[in-house]
Amino acid sequence: MKIFHGTIEIAGQMGILSSALKKKGYYSIGYNTFHSYLGYEDCLVNTDQPGIEEKFEEIIDTFDLFHFHYGSSLFTDLSDLPELKKRKKKMVMHHWGNDVRFHEQARIHNPYVYTGDSPPNEEIHEKLMKITPYIKDAIVQDYEVYDYVKDYYEKVHVLPIAIDLNFFQPSYPSLEKKRPVLLHAPTNREFKGTIHVEEAIEKLKKDYDFDYVIVEKMNHEEAINLYKDADIIIDQFLCGSYGLFSVEGMALGKPVLAYIRPDLAAKFPSNLPIVNSNPDTLYDNVKFLLDHPELRQELGIKGRKYVENVHSHEVVVEKLLDIYCQLEV
Repeated sequence: MKIFHGTIEIAGQMGILSSALKKKGYYSIGYNTFHSYLGYEDCLVNTDQPGIEEKFEEIIDTFDLFHFHYGSSLFTDLSDLPELKKRKKKMVMHHWGNDVRFHEQARIHNPYVYTGDSPPNEEIHEKLMKITPYIKDAIVQDYEVYDYVKDYYEKVHVLPIAIDLNFFQPSYPSLEKKRPVLLHAPTNREFKGTIHVEEAIEKLKKDYDFDYVIVEKMNHEEAINLYKDADIIIDQFLCGSYGLFSVEGMALGKPVLAYIRPDLAAKFPSNLPIVNSNPDTLYDNVKFLLDHPELRQELGIKGRKYVENVHSHEVVVEKLLDIYCQLEV
């Protein structure tokens, strides 16, 4: 089986999944038209939209299964989907959040949510209505995204974010460290709730001695090297779920703070060790971790174990292959 991933690389997932599929003996590669300072390259053909369209016939002849991401396909108007369907190619659409986060719906269970990165509701609906006559299965990373697309597809599969643990050796917080490092890495300040992080940090500085590191617009590999020195990872507090940065933090053996919507908490494994924090509780929860170095270490150990069991690409790829087997032409 030859698997095409495209055309928008989100959080390195096309490359990570392709790498895991290759280790299982499949030919898989991602064609990426979205280029950022993060610099993802693994198992990717970094190209542009004209480059993909120019190779349309070659691509469609080469691959058996098309795993699309972020509401994209080979053509920006999705006009390739009828042809792929006609040629009996298996297809699945992987939605990641901002591409399908209906604004008013997102606020029903979440008073903090930021949806400024999402298109207008009408645009989201129109795109989904173009996709679903041809693609019957969708993949989402968690149940926060699930609700937005469940009424559009015949089946929606929940597949956790994948991470290659070979690149993440744990470095657990030290009990003896006198000046801990708090680290926040916003790819988008509004989405992550960075203003709430900085308010908490300024308040904490009055009573605690620590270093605060903010990582922005940095190559992914360079950023990981900074994460290794952190004692507390401060992720995102508006969305209602956790993302790749939380997974990477846990993989490195760090305690992680992020906001998990109360109505979704039971949907995650019961041993999820993230310190559930919203903008109203963030200060108190960071303060508690500063006061208890032993808890920082304990959560770091639990986080690493959690990622090994839930997010390792070796675990995730088995679930992905099961999804692929369920796809119909």
